[in-house]
Amino acid sequence: MPPKIAVVTGPTATGKTRLGAMLAKKLGGEVVSADSMQIYRGMDIGTAKPSPEETLGVPHHMIDVAEPGEAFSVARYIDEASAACDDILSRGRLPVIVGGTGLYIDSLIAGRRFAMRDDGGLCRAGLNGRYDEIGGEALLRELSQVDPERAAKLHARDKKRIVRAFEVWLLTGRTITEHDEETRALPPKYEAAVIALDYAERNDLYARIEARVDAMVRAGLFGEVRGLLDAGLSSDCTAMQAIGYKEAAAALQGEIDEAEAVAQIKRESRRYAKRQLTWLRARPDVFWLRWEKEPDFDSALLSSTDFLRSRGIE
Repeated sequence: MPPKIAVVTGPTATGKTRLGAMLAKKLGGEVVSADSMQIYRGMDIGTAKPSPEETLGVPHHMIDVAEPGEAFSVARYIDEASAACDDILSRGRLPVIVGGTGLYIDSLIAGRRFAMRDDGGLCRAGLNGRYDEIGGEALLRELSQVDPERAAKLHARDKKRIVRAFEVWLLTGRTITEHDEETRALPPKYEAAVIALDYAERNDLYARIEARVDAMVRAGLFGEVRGLLDAGLSSDCTAMQAIGYKEAAAALQGEIDEAEAVAQIKRESRRYAKRQLTWLRARPDVFWLRWEKEPDFDSALLSSTDFLRSRGIE
């Protein structure tokens, strides 16, 4: 049987950080973050990174593990997060995965393997140049000659995925379709007990999200983004595409005013929460905790502990 882990997830602003730390503290566990932006150093306010007080003295992993200018892949997350989980388990403790990045969580549980990447970048650079030279439709037709299944799923404008599919073929001699089929056939690496947080009423969730954005602005979100830009971080890099950072950067660069940036952050955060809920509702095995107007963490801790016990986690 795969080793057991606990997962605390849900849309943004639902209290995942607090409940995750409480569960880990009670059950002798350690937290492994599954947040695609908390990995970056210096991006604290806009990612709602837990303060030392909020961690409750529980070790937290996969936070501040990369510089904002780095290209951080899902494959790298799986490598590092799996190593953290295995180390925690080897010491007789419980990994508690906490976060809302569904791709990270699903890939970690599955132990998903990713096809070889061209670390030197030469192959990818050549393919990017060829895409620009002959166009997406022509390169997609070439891809259809070696991987017709993947080509049929892609649009000619999807440069990133077309290039990636060709890259895998050139570097491994096997198609990305073959690789993905083999990966899906593997048994999961971990047996996960998944707890999901939400609000009973959608309007209460949205109100909580908007209050969090206002609190981030008061805490200095725009100053944090200014510091990153002043340090030389490009507004086009992956980290700066995060909700909150992209909009604040646009305001600081004079593209929109601050009030519009705040409104956009709230709107995009609500949209992201809807996507997170859509991902969660597709999972059949989730234990839902739905808050009323205010979270009740003491009650949630009791019911979560009972659920984990029913799944063999104590």
